[in-house]
Amino acid sequence: MLGDPLLSRVSRAERPKPFIIEESETNMTEIKAVGVVGSGQMGSGIAQLAAVHGLDVWLLDTDPAALSRATKSITSNIHRLISKGQLSQAAGNDALGHLRCSSNLEELRMTDIVIEAIVESEDAKKTLFLELDRIAKSSAILASNTSSISITRLASATSRPRQVIGMHFMNPPPIMKLVEIVRGADTSDNTFYATKALAERFGKTVICSQDFSGFVVNRILMPMINEAFYALYTGVATREDIDTGMKLGTNHPMGPLQLADFIGLDVCLSIMKVLQTGLGDNKYAPCPLLVQYVDAGRLGRKRGIGVYDYRAAEQLKRSARL
Repeated sequence: MLGDPLLSRVSRAERPKPFIIEESETNMTEIKAVGVVGSGQMGSGIAQLAAVHGLDVWLLDTDPAALSRATKSITSNIHRLISKGQLSQAAGNDALGHLRCSSNLEELRMTDIVIEAIVESEDAKKTLFLELDRIAKSSAILASNTSSISITRLASATSRPRQVIGMHFMNPPPIMKLVEIVRGADTSDNTFYATKALAERFGKTVICSQDFSGFVVNRILMPMINEAFYALYTGVATREDIDTGMKLGTNHPMGPLQLADFIGLDVCLSIMKVLQTGLGDNKYAPCPLLVQYVDAGRLGRKRGIGVYDYRAAEQLKRSARL
């Protein structure tokens, strides 16, 4: 393992920069315009970050209704930042002026980086990357917000594997401080440094992972969530006691079952399947209860019901707004 070229490449990127500037650094891509594909919670959050930090942003989604919801959410979030004094009125207006929404991928032709934030499906992401490779300018970086899928395999769908990288934001992107950067087998130093610089411009702390299934965060987090489902499935304790035990016993801000609802049970299941297939170990086999909930459409907060039922609380919120 010590001779693994991927390991040596990542360790190089994590070292302090030498006094002699490498050629790849002198030609580092300057990012002024960002494309984000997928206007769900992750995509809209990434687009908001880019706009607030002064970059021109194109937010793309094939669903006009999803784009409309994302625009309302971003606008509301920026107004909330203004009301809390965390953003000036002028800066908020400027951020909203940087944001453009579209359902036409061709709009991304002049962006410097495109960040994909669509469904956690390798086939869907490869299909998108094939299109982005055709549309985006030759110097553009193609980044994936995937939380588990191989960057090397996604890069194989393009003619620019040196410019493909993983840029995994945590949920929700405007609040969570971490970005996990994943280099594929051919990702260049230029691509790595430009992506890292962008994340740091957003005020994020960067960690680097080799291109193994689940990377760092989900390699550790998802088995814990899956084990919490097994504890519930086998009757070890109630959902409330499992979550309370982890919150108060290990100082986690949110219990694993509550967190799974927040992430989306379908996303958790997808990542567990990627871990099981990619790492070839049955210890990553999804809990049957997790599979059952997803089959039943109990996907978590976004559907109003998962491990917990949120429908009554959401109805109260709607009534209060009226």
